[in-house]
Amino acid sequence: MKILLSIKPTFVEEIFKGDKKFEFRRTIFKRKDIKKVVVYATKPIGKIVGEFCIEQIIEESPQLLWEKTHKNAGISKHFFDEYFEGKDTGFALQIKSPRLYETPIDPTINDEKFVAPQSFRYLDDEINELTLKFSD
Repeated sequence: MKILLSIKPTFVEEIFKGDKKFEFRRTIFKRKDIKKVVVYATKPIGKIVGEFCIEQIIEESPQLLWEKTHKNAGISKHFFDEYFEGKDTGFALQIKSPRLYETPIDPTINDEKFVAPQSFRYLDDEINELTLKFSD
């Protein structure tokens, strides 16, 4: 099972350059069978640009999360602290095998009413095949 994650273009670039090895989230999906993330680069790009596997999910207090991930966080401590302000728990998806699509996918081609997820969206196999048939 895959999920579609909305990620800011700056961070998308860092992920696919290999400098950002963790994607941070304040909340996480409930399903335990999620193995792959499909990356939607938010506006101004507004396209599905690649994917990566999840090596592991780290759940910790923000302080411990930063201690465990800061060397490969791809973000500043200041940004991290602002992002997790007021939260007792944070999550880090450890990125493995990032793959940038040769041609980004405009999700409105197959779905005129496409709305980027605020956090994430589950992609079942049927939707996955329709949406991502142009990626391979």
